[in-house]
Amino acid sequence: MTPQPKPSRRKFLKILGGGTILAAAGATTFGLTRTPTKALAPWGMATSYTEPRRRALAHALLAPNPHNLQPWLIELDGDDTVIIHRDETRELPMTDPFHRQIFIGMGCFVEQMVIAASADGYAIDLTLFPDGETGPIARAVFTKGATPDPLAAQVLHRHCDKGLYSGEPVAPDAIAALADYANVITDPAKTSEIRKIVTQALEIELLTPRTLKESVDVMRIGKREINANPDGLEMQGAIFDLGKMSGYITDEILMDTSHPTFRGVIEQNNANFASTPAFVYLTTETNTRLDQIETGRRWLRMHLKITELGLGLQPVSQAIQEYAEMAALYKTTHQLLASEGQTVQMLGRLGYGTNAIKTPRWPLEAKILNET
Repeated sequence: MTPQPKPSRRKFLKILGGGTILAAAGATTFGLTRTPTKALAPWGMATSYTEPRRRALAHALLAPNPHNLQPWLIELDGDDTVIIHRDETRELPMTDPFHRQIFIGMGCFVEQMVIAASADGYAIDLTLFPDGETGPIARAVFTKGATPDPLAAQVLHRHCDKGLYSGEPVAPDAIAALADYANVITDPAKTSEIRKIVTQALEIELLTPRTLKESVDVMRIGKREINANPDGLEMQGAIFDLGKMSGYITDEILMDTSHPTFRGVIEQNNANFASTPAFVYLTTETNTRLDQIETGRRWLRMHLKITELGLGLQPVSQAIQEYAEMAALYKTTHQLLASEGQTVQMLGRLGYGTNAIKTPRWPLEAKILNET
């Protein structure tokens, strides 16, 4: 067999920036073996549980959450109760110093549990912060007799769409359908202004060493790393495995903001934002822990509805993060989207996408505190 040539550095970097082809002979066979099946197994396992609480929780752990940290821990109490805790070791102190986004992620988990339980005919008597804000997030008692939530059908189909959108305007009937879930922005002048804000905000996060490092520290590059640690920010696909194995993608390179690989990432994100025809956002009148949990519940329902409508969604909330380097854009975003005293809790890009993929998850058993 003729030896296969290694990809050149120039060609590899071009591929990484554009994300279009894998320039290596034998790439088809290589690519087919790069799916991190172990890390993605919880998506297929969710329907395999028969015990009602475990079945609902197996769906809940598929909920969106910041940096895919999966900051939930579960305690099974008696025969019908679940106590949900926050894993305080899974936080983002540089970009989320007040843990606001972490609590929003916990709200997504809670709501997906409630929705999944309803699909099996179980209602949940939910008490948030049963022992105060420093205790468990929620106590949930399962009882028979619920009507299935129509959004339950979308739980296993909901994925974050981080790629290019078609640029096609969001259909008016879709906008109307989302009116009960979020504020939707389609006005060209306003969407243009928001695109500039989210583009600048992401660059600030990526060009600030301490916030960039927070992301790089939880970056999982290629199949082996993703399967070993099925959380954090995954670089999933043959191109990333090739980059990891060939030394063209390392933590050091990802921290080097002058490196061509880094610039390629910036350019691709800029192109993604430029393709965005609409944005959605959520606000609250105050900014309590309860507000943050409820925001997560609303965001989760909105994302399931967006999935039902055949649209893509990606959170782009960097501009509303509370750290010093983002202060100016935080103020600008609130002036644009919020009334006096309100807090913008979440911001996302909306459009017709093509790159919604499953993200890794820890199995349910790894999250149950009293699992035997």
